[in-house]
Amino acid sequence: MYSTFRIPIPEEFQDTFSHFYYAENKSDEAIKKTLIPSFHTLLVFSFGNKVSFTTRQNTEIEAGKYIILGPVKQAFDYTLYPESALLVLNLKEDAFYRYFGESAAMENSLIYPDELVDGDCFAILWSELNRMKDVTAMTDHILEFSKPYLRDRDEIIEQLSATQNEKLNPIKSVAERNNLSERTIQIHHKKQLGYSSKELNRYKRFIKTLRIIQEKVTRNSPIDWFKIITECGYYDQSQLIHDFKQYMNLTPTQYLKFMEDICNPVN
Repeated sequence: MYSTFRIPIPEEFQDTFSHFYYAENKSDEAIKKTLIPSFHTLLVFSFGNKVSFTTRQNTEIEAGKYIILGPVKQAFDYTLYPESALLVLNLKEDAFYRYFGESAAMENSLIYPDELVDGDCFAILWSELNRMKDVTAMTDHILEFSKPYLRDRDEIIEQLSATQNEKLNPIKSVAERNNLSERTIQIHHKKQLGYSSKELNRYKRFIKTLRIIQEKVTRNSPIDWFKIITECGYYDQSQLIHDFKQYMNLTPTQYLKFMEDICNPVN
């Protein structure tokens, strides 16, 4: 009665989008899910009954027919009520800027995409999607709709994206290559991606931590928190705890219990 799946993106769009996500609730009960931070900006289409998002302050906001959320820097809950469906397009890196010519939305803010363009093209798009029954046809239609709006990628952002060697500082490297100050590159990064290089590096460190924990739990191996602190580049245990609370609103111990419950369910 509840289905959810990811839909891959064709190769020609892979520098812009990561994937589609579809969820549908055909049950008689509201279903609540948690989305972990991705630093992606989400274009959300809602069909049927109500779909709502709940902030960390327990404020509930309805999605309406379509809405933009992001960049997603903290975990949040969303609820699909009976007879509702959700189709989400994940925009990577500078995709929001390339489509709308503005900085990405502020942290966890919700805005309506028609406010960013002239006319009501998203209202028309939603009406067309709402008449379709096949999810693949819907995703193909969205991708085709997006083509005329996509601007060429900025050269500086292209260089930053290509400079992913952990031994290099991308900001410093790109600044030297273009004979610009690091501050200029930092501003450029924030303007077009919606977050700073420092924020992104912190998030990558946290995701590395989650992957290590997931691997340990899957293998039923003990968790050595101090080894994780060293391996992932944390100063101490308090900094690790702070990141868990920042991104997941959980302590490391609470998250570990959550992972153990998922990977080792009770029969």
